[in-house]
Amino acid sequence: MASILQFQIQSDMRSAWHHLASSSIRSFNPSSLLLPRVAPPRRAFRSYSPSFLPTTSFSPDSKEPLVKLPGKPSICTADELHYVSLPNSNWRLALWRYNPPPQAPTRNHPLLLLSGVGTNAIGYDLSPGSSFARYMSDQGFDTWILEVRGAGLSVEGSNFEEIQQSANAVSEEMETVAKNAINGTPSGEKQLANVSAGLSDSDPSSLKEDLTGIATVWDESQLVTKLTETFMRLSERLSGFLSEGQLKMMSAKLFDQISKLLEDSQVSEHFNEVRANLSSLLETQQNSSIAGQIRDLSQRLVNIIEEGQRSVSPQFFDMQERLFSTIEDFQKQLDLIVKYDWDFDHYLEEDVPTAMEYIRGQTRPKDGKLLAIGHSMGGILLYAMLSRCGYEGKQPRLAAVVTLASSLDYTSSKSTLKLLLPLADPAQALNVPVVPLGALLSATYPLSTRPPYALAWLNNLISSDDMMHPELLKKLVLNNFCTIPAKLILQLTTAFREGGLCDRNGKFFYKDHIHKSNVPVLALAGDRDLICPPEAVEETVKLFPENLVTYKVCGEPQGPHYAHYDLVGGRLAVEQVYPCIIEFLTHHDS
Repeated sequence: MASILQFQIQSDMRSAWHHLASSSIRSFNPSSLLLPRVAPPRRAFRSYSPSFLPTTSFSPDSKEPLVKLPGKPSICTADELHYVSLPNSNWRLALWRYNPPPQAPTRNHPLLLLSGVGTNAIGYDLSPGSSFARYMSDQGFDTWILEVRGAGLSVEGSNFEEIQQSANAVSEEMETVAKNAINGTPSGEKQLANVSAGLSDSDPSSLKEDLTGIATVWDESQLVTKLTETFMRLSERLSGFLSEGQLKMMSAKLFDQISKLLEDSQVSEHFNEVRANLSSLLETQQNSSIAGQIRDLSQRLVNIIEEGQRSVSPQFFDMQERLFSTIEDFQKQLDLIVKYDWDFDHYLEEDVPTAMEYIRGQTRPKDGKLLAIGHSMGGILLYAMLSRCGYEGKQPRLAAVVTLASSLDYTSSKSTLKLLLPLADPAQALNVPVVPLGALLSATYPLSTRPPYALAWLNNLISSDDMMHPELLKKLVLNNFCTIPAKLILQLTTAFREGGLCDRNGKFFYKDHIHKSNVPVLALAGDRDLICPPEAVEETVKLFPENLVTYKVCGEPQGPHYAHYDLVGGRLAVEQVYPCIIEFLTHHDS
């Protein structure tokens, strides 16, 4: 049965992707995938002194700390929106803050909420009547939701005006996508088509306007420059991102694309000689001499192709147009790889610690600790932090942790996330540098909610039958998901291999050191969770000392049932799940 479901899911997803992409535009614009980026505001502290803030909350371009936007974008339903600077990066992480009301119980620790992969803060705050974050703040917890880099309102930039402008632009974009999906305007389809077009074979027609007047006349200098830039970017810009093997794969891919234009021609042998020399140079540390050699070889490559252009063979008639198209598409793919250049360990080692230090500086708990709740990947991040700190003999500075539908090891389960395993092949990841989850779900939303309900099964991955109001499920699907780097998915797929989730180097297995943690943990699972089934959750729970872990499966044999998101936003969660969490947090808040 599981294999049948897996086949159906894979088949339906491929069909939906193909249908949507083929029915939309073919031009590829990487910027259409990205919500506008911004710069960090100067933060106006309320009653806090800058001396209490960590250095990570300061802008590299300003001595003034970055704190709170005076006016929130319309999509943000928190009481406050803060931004914190990410060290050694231009990213500014968004923190949604929910202040406890005056009549709420007094608590000793602030509460940090971490979301799942490719999701933003909206999942924790769908509406006033269905808000996990607001419920926690009403119980007295100073509640913060972190949006990691690339998610939600987190942006890139360097000054207050840019952050304000970009945050508003992101908000408007999210609301527009949702509105268009509801009204039947295929904005999600266009985004999806842009990705598909960029990762498929080149379509010369998309460049005809730019190439008018040069399709039949060689512009050697322009072509040499384009080739040189492409090869230099492969060698320089990607050297810190790709391993040596991946770099070889990317260069081989470009050479293969050019080679197809020359196959069966009399110049193919000369091209292969140049290809070998260029490949060797791309693997060498860059200096001015190497750069000159790359340009010389690019010139020689152009000369070889020009030789073919002068031949009478019809296959060379539109050679320059086709070559320009190949190079343009390849460069756009490189741009995506460089743009989305982070993985799970970046979140673990940079995003989460930076946010935690900022929250400590704002709230100043007496013991310096936070409470934390993580859903899906958010819980995996908390597990990994406990493991890493246990291994290093450090204190994670967490008073208690709650995980919702999370595990470090999925090998024993029938999780539908195993569909991502094909991306575990580095070559596949380079062919698909990003997974536009938000655009994909927005585009397929009509197919899951309207006759003939071709993709209705997608809803069951998110929520069990009758567990969410249709309008809230719609908002979740249309506004909660983002674009995911293949680099991040690559690392997460290690959770489906022997040993469970490991670091980017494949040497540190997080489950091996989880038993060294001394932080109390409440682990909750949903009985109908197809993404993180109870057996996957239990696989991690059993590694903790028994006196430190509490495990519960939510759901009853005759119903209600809990799918992956129902633990956070199901209609009965406020009665059956939230009280359990509050009791646990209260016990460990003293």
